[in-house]
Amino acid sequence: MAALESNVNNDVAATNGHNAEAPSTAPGLSADEIALYDRQIRLWGAQAQERIRRANILLISLRALGTEIAKNLTLAGVSSLTIIDDDLVTEEDLGAQFFLRQEDVGKPRAQAAIPRIQELNPRVVVKSDGSLHDLLAKNQTYYAPFDCVIACDHDFMTLSMINTAARFAARPFYAASIHGFYGYIFADLVGHEFVVERERSNIATTIGTETLTRSVLSVTNKKEDKSKKPIEIVRKQEIYCPLILANSSPLPMEILSNRRKLKAVPALLPCLRALFDFQRTHGRLPGHTAQDLVEFTTMATTKSRELQLPTETLRSEFLRSFITNIGSEIMPTAAFVGGRLSEDIINVLGKREQPIQNFALFDGDGLEGRIYSLYSPPPELAMMGMGMDTQLPMDLQIGNGDMNGNGMSMPVQL
Repeated sequence: MAALESNVNNDVAATNGHNAEAPSTAPGLSADEIALYDRQIRLWGAQAQERIRRANILLISLRALGTEIAKNLTLAGVSSLTIIDDDLVTEEDLGAQFFLRQEDVGKPRAQAAIPRIQELNPRVVVKSDGSLHDLLAKNQTYYAPFDCVIACDHDFMTLSMINTAARFAARPFYAASIHGFYGYIFADLVGHEFVVERERSNIATTIGTETLTRSVLSVTNKKEDKSKKPIEIVRKQEIYCPLILANSSPLPMEILSNRRKLKAVPALLPCLRALFDFQRTHGRLPGHTAQDLVEFTTMATTKSRELQLPTETLRSEFLRSFITNIGSEIMPTAAFVGGRLSEDIINVLGKREQPIQNFALFDGDGLEGRIYSLYSPPPELAMMGMGMDTQLPMDLQIGNGDMNGNGMSMPVQL
């Protein structure tokens, strides 16, 4: 832990604009790599870049959102990017995925895109590894070599199964999806330590519990920077819960007890929870039939009440807009959500800055983004206390795992 703090202390000097000079040498980085990643090293430091360079990433799905994430992480210089997506390229894919061409129609999506992803950064190993069906048949040992697991545009039960397996392997997990102008990011980093460098205030930072999920582990004072302001380096830890618990967790008490904050919670949150429930019930996205619209509206209303939101939060205009956008891909939304997720992954790999805790929402129609901590403590035995070779106690009915949830429905033992 002391070694971690020492390394991070060297790194944080390059963050927040305190130092814009890139080192001429850095442990583990060649001169060519320092030249290639010069701009990044100036931004987040050589130690963070070295951690990124060693990182192995698992990306599950290569639709529009996955395409943005693959681009960003490849350019950042991770060690390897493994992509799982054997769906065949369609004409519709060409409008939202810039790695695909007309001649790729009918080919497996990952295999068609990988050569063009590889061109972005030949130093990164980019490869595909089977299908989602194959992945769901594997236990948590498969996830052990990866430093981060990202699943995009899958149904709720598939995301929960992948999340559980990644958590048993103690690997950070992200779930994300876009629906037209709307999108979300969910993070389960299990337990994550990070460092924040900031100007020291007149009130001393206290070591100990800061929020329900965050604790301050140590505080180190640093010499004044070029602006002559006193700086402190604060090492913190965040603890997380899996998606299946976060999806039923209440809003934080500081929101429930504050009328103004409660009114500011967007209708997107209950609508996403309703979408998860609809997928879990039907194994697909809601269509534009009257029956689906009535059922989805009822589910969204129920979720809004469970969250204790004001009745005026869930308006008919927003419901119509959200339902119309379900299942569609818009490049600006993919770019924003994919960029935000990639930024968080890079910070997590570099062990710097506050990570997402734990549910981020993006409303491109209303031009706003919010993050909510939807936390329920996971059962210690079920989530953390078993070894890597333990078979997960799960026997779940799932769909085929794609965005529409069509196809296979079978028990899968992780």
